[in-house]
Amino acid sequence: MTNSVNLFTALMGGLASFLSPCVLPLVPGYISFISGLSLQDLQSSDRGATRKAFLSSCWFVLGFSIVFIALGASATALGGLLLPRLAALRIAAGAVIILFGLHLTGIFRIPFLQYEKKIEVRKRPLTALGAVGVGAAFAFGWTPCIGPILAGILALASTQETVKQGILLLAAYSLGLGIPFLATSLGVQAFFRFFGRFRRFLRVVEIASGLLLLVVGVLIMADRLAWLSQYLTFFNRFSL
Repeated sequence: MTNSVNLFTALMGGLASFLSPCVLPLVPGYISFISGLSLQDLQSSDRGATRKAFLSSCWFVLGFSIVFIALGASATALGGLLLPRLAALRIAAGAVIILFGLHLTGIFRIPFLQYEKKIEVRKRPLTALGAVGVGAAFAFGWTPCIGPILAGILALASTQETVKQGILLLAAYSLGLGIPFLATSLGVQAFFRFFGRFRRFLRVVEIASGLLLLVVGVLIMADRLAWLSQYLTFFNRFSL
């Protein structure tokens, strides 16, 4: 299986998760919560407030990245136990990815993914450790939007040959989700201007994410994922 395709898929999956309807509108609220700053403070030009928001966001991103990467390593380790049945594993993983792709496109809905799962945090965390904890809670509290995409990436991770490949795959996913989050913390005013123009396309992003999962799932089942590698040679330098 071509690592360049896997990394591109995971990176796009992370970006799609950030742009999903249940994450994008809440990003300023997350930044406000973990930094202890009001939305008015975040939209000011005060450098101290911007620096605090960015540092808090770094710890938040670290928190969910740790959880996602650990899940990726676990998925690959479990898949490794099934290597003697690699063909069956590949078909099963592809089928799971297709299933979640169908859910995102709206062709049919999976009932248990229609409910938002949250971990309530009663005390506003103003420390680095608190921000990491909220980031981890965010990772565990999958919403209906991020759940199918992440589950699809984890299914892909289960087909990797080594745990390192699974780790790298979920690191790419975390990167796709984390970079725009950090960018938002540096310019909340710019984010609100972007969101005002982009919000009409939220459903389009959800459908596009589903189509991406459908394509990847079909190619995995057919053992033809390498077909895309010629278009993604940039990621080969990160291959293991």
